[in-house]
Amino acid sequence: MNYHLVVFEKAFGLSQQLSDSDCPEFVFTGRSNVGKSSLLNKIFNRRSLARVSSMPGKTATINFYRAGEVRFVDLPGYGFAKVAKGERRRWDELIGGYFGQSRDIRIVFLLVDMRHPPSSDDLTMADYLIDTETPFVVLLTKADKLNKTQRTARLAAFAQEFSCGEEITMIPCSSETGEGVDAVREIIEDLSQPDDEPESGGEQRFY
Repeated sequence: MNYHLVVFEKAFGLSQQLSDSDCPEFVFTGRSNVGKSSLLNKIFNRRSLARVSSMPGKTATINFYRAGEVRFVDLPGYGFAKVAKGERRRWDELIGGYFGQSRDIRIVFLLVDMRHPPSSDDLTMADYLIDTETPFVVLLTKADKLNKTQRTARLAAFAQEFSCGEEITMIPCSSETGEGVDAVREIIEDLSQPDDEPESGGEQRFY
């Protein structure tokens, strides 16, 4: 896949506005300020295709990016406490509405800050993906901020903190050093093949 050809396609603020799913979709989700936009730009090998902000909660829409017959979906960051209740409800409805539709979701990349235990929202999202048998992997962002001993300790802790944690694939990542980017791209390449049909509960699950 030529990531230089990835372009911004469209953005929606309400689930009723979402267009139908007509190609494989790779979904990125995580709490506000986890580094989602920065990692997307690193994966796309672009500097500012996905907008990066120092303000948590900045992404208030579902943003779609297209590369040929593949779509990347950037969901709004969740869990930002300073968002008004009405706006939080809209975000919840938007994210829930997306997953509630019939879409060709090949895999969800759940981003979690490697430096800290998963938040209650992270655990809720992981449990939802497990319960709905949606394939996913956990991308542990900001891995470059930890030394070897700290990384080992956090990886061991994550295995206990997540439900089925020992079965979930977790990939340390860094938008600064590029760690983990090749592994993410390999997953995307494997699951974006034209004849590749996602299976329920079987070989293509990543936990």
